[in-house]
Amino acid sequence: MTMSVRPTRALANDVNEHAIHFYRWLQRGLRIDIRMENDSSLYYQHRARFNELIVEGKSSSRESSELFYYLNRTCYNGLCRFNRAGFFNVPFGRYSRINYVRDFRNYSEAFRDWEFTSGDFSEVEIAKGDIVYADPPYDVEFTQYSSTPFGWDDQVRLGEWLSRLRVPVILSNQATPRIVRLYEQLGFRLHFLDAPRMISRTGDRTRAPEVLATRGL
Repeated sequence: MTMSVRPTRALANDVNEHAIHFYRWLQRGLRIDIRMENDSSLYYQHRARFNELIVEGKSSSRESSELFYYLNRTCYNGLCRFNRAGFFNVPFGRYSRINYVRDFRNYSEAFRDWEFTSGDFSEVEIAKGDIVYADPPYDVEFTQYSSTPFGWDDQVRLGEWLSRLRVPVILSNQATPRIVRLYEQLGFRLHFLDAPRMISRTGDRTRAPEVLATRGL
């Protein structure tokens, strides 16, 4: 999740519970104590420990969130990928240098009045006066962002859910032909732009056509 605005109050929901646990620790003023190096042996040790904590039911622990940060900074192309068993399975990355952050205490004030939840988007309660920004996984082959894939049926379900909301809505996604057709048919206004690929399974960093679909603005 990336936010270029700073609302004083917000509800951030993600189906990936590990990302939400990390944000909750940021809210508490996380300071990372684990060893962090751009080293393959250490990476696989930490990956094994992270998955071990999942098995032990400790994915919400501080240690798990520290490991989650390290793995995402160090893994291949910054991917966040889990297999169907729920284990993080991205291989070691190919970076010459990584700048790790240890002290996140300055996030505590910014997130003071935020609420972080993890679950299906349809479970989020929307109230009058809200503004909804939806940023689902790109409409691409890779959908294993969590243990539950986000496929085309989910893209359609999200679009239809957003179209029923009676509050301002903004959605961003890759401008694939079927995504464009979906949101045109649902009555959204479409705005197109070229966005840099910040994360890619293949390492491709060329610009990707992206669409912003809006309603009620």
